[in-house]
Amino acid sequence: MTPPRATTPFDRLAFARGILRAEAASVEVVASRLDDSFDRVTTLLLQCRGRVAVTGIGKSADIGQKLVGTFNSTGTRAYLLDATRAVHGDLGMVHPDDVALLLSHSGESEELLRLLGPLRRLAAATAAVTGNPGGTLARSADAAVVYGPVTEACPLALAPSTSTTVMLAVGDAIAFTLLEERQFTAEDFARYHPAGSLGRQLATVADSMRRGAELRLAPAGETVRAVYTRVRHQGRRTGAIMLTDEAGRLAGLFTDSDLARLFENRADAALDEPIERVMTKTPVVTRPAARMAEALDLLRTKKISELPVVDGDGRPVGMLDITDLIGLEPPEPATDSRPVLRLSDRLSA
Repeated sequence: MTPPRATTPFDRLAFARGILRAEAASVEVVASRLDDSFDRVTTLLLQCRGRVAVTGIGKSADIGQKLVGTFNSTGTRAYLLDATRAVHGDLGMVHPDDVALLLSHSGESEELLRLLGPLRRLAAATAAVTGNPGGTLARSADAAVVYGPVTEACPLALAPSTSTTVMLAVGDAIAFTLLEERQFTAEDFARYHPAGSLGRQLATVADSMRRGAELRLAPAGETVRAVYTRVRHQGRRTGAIMLTDEAGRLAGLFTDSDLARLFENRADAALDEPIERVMTKTPVVTRPAARMAEALDLLRTKKISELPVVDGDGRPVGMLDITDLIGLEPPEPATDSRPVLRLSDRLSA
């Protein structure tokens, strides 16, 4: 009997790392291939007075959907034009001020080529992202980013893999180039992301702070007992009282924990003394226009539960309470020691 052949165990991690490195290498090669055609495409999109109509077939359509999301969140208005539906009536959504952006690795997708003629008549201009410099799409569009031939990372060399990664990366390069050109800021980004953890971190303190009747305010000259007897509040309870001077400026902070400490230390006499003697006289504060991410970082690093909000004259106008912010975490720090910079900063370094 012939003994079975010994087989080498399949190293999954090594194989996966090889796939990632192959795709990363192709992106690097494509970066070196970019030329003036990239400028022509971004110029068309920057000058677009309407919206960018992104269209593709198969995996390119999937890339298009992601690119539409990136465009819309970074200042370039866009929509996905389904190539199949377009030739059955959806071309009606294309406005004469729109620019069509067609995505195709081969540049010869039949369904996409059928759209070229109508789009040239209906839209202000046509642009393309393709891998085939001699393809119909590259030759027919008003401007085209041609990233050139790439080898698919798929072991069968059949499933779109490297080509879709490259197309996605080129799309990001276009979107973020437009972002820089428009001087699109984090504040602009926040306007388009009002929901979720990201939206709240990018929002301002004024959007989340307690205000008005929800605040606990008292003169710093009153006794602890008088303050707790007189101060009333409505709605959500906060564990801190903001103390003010005669001009209405924030003079200090006294928390329920401070009160508990007086009882623990049997300092009952302090209850009938001015609260300014036992208050925190230089509390950490923030401003209404500060970002929530910055405020969260203060709460975390200073290990405090309440953060007074003051105006330009130092008068209390709000309060951030940690109980309102549970589940909202500050951005994760970088995994290495190098600072995270904007791309424009890195390029000018």
